[in-house]
Amino acid sequence: MKSLTLNKRHKTTEIKKRSSISMLKSRSPVVEQYRTIRTNLQFSSVEKDIRSMIFTSANAGEGKSTTSINVAAVFSQQGKRILIIDADLRKPSVHTNFNMENYMGLTNIISKQNQLLDAVQPSIYPNLDVLTSGPIPPNPSELLGSNGMVTVLDEAKQHYDLVILDTPPVNAVTDAQVLASMTDGVVLVLSSGSTEIHQAQKAKELLENANAKLLGAILNKKKQKYPDEYYYYGK
Repeated sequence: MKSLTLNKRHKTTEIKKRSSISMLKSRSPVVEQYRTIRTNLQFSSVEKDIRSMIFTSANAGEGKSTTSINVAAVFSQQGKRILIIDADLRKPSVHTNFNMENYMGLTNIISKQNQLLDAVQPSIYPNLDVLTSGPIPPNPSELLGSNGMVTVLDEAKQHYDLVILDTPPVNAVTDAQVLASMTDGVVLVLSSGSTEIHQAQKAKELLENANAKLLGAILNKKKQKYPDEYYYYGK
């Protein structure tokens, strides 16, 4: 692995209270579920190491960004260098969860205005860095499907053990399909009680048509029957 030198002007900041990151309660049942997802993803491919994956959803508001951020956080707990990229160039939200500036990010790197290591920002978690979306472009799909995006991913994998991309809903726009062929796998996030079966099936078909390797689906927002029940056997 090459050493990573970050631009000194990017400073680590505290997460706002409205952040959706669950790592602040490291022993909670919710975090244990993210760790279970991490384990399942690690065993999802025995023939090839997964170095990059995208998180998408069938529709908007199903929790794909929250899920991708938390999965990235639990992966970083293993001591691996993790980079999460906000590839939702239509409605970016990763920077708000980390309370970061978004004046420079992915779009600047793809268009060769800036270098990757100048745009990456460290999070409050060791081993977890963030590349925000940057300015919203007029042509997100074309930008994500360009050779510049391929170059960004190739360079990112030189510095990080795992690259996670947060992408727009697959049923709404083609961005996730475009990126599927560039990465090692796709995770589909579905929302319990709101994602219709036909919507989930459509999302799966769209990803398969793009030759995506579907690593699995995550059912989000599932209500627990006993919300106060802890995960320890003693309980």
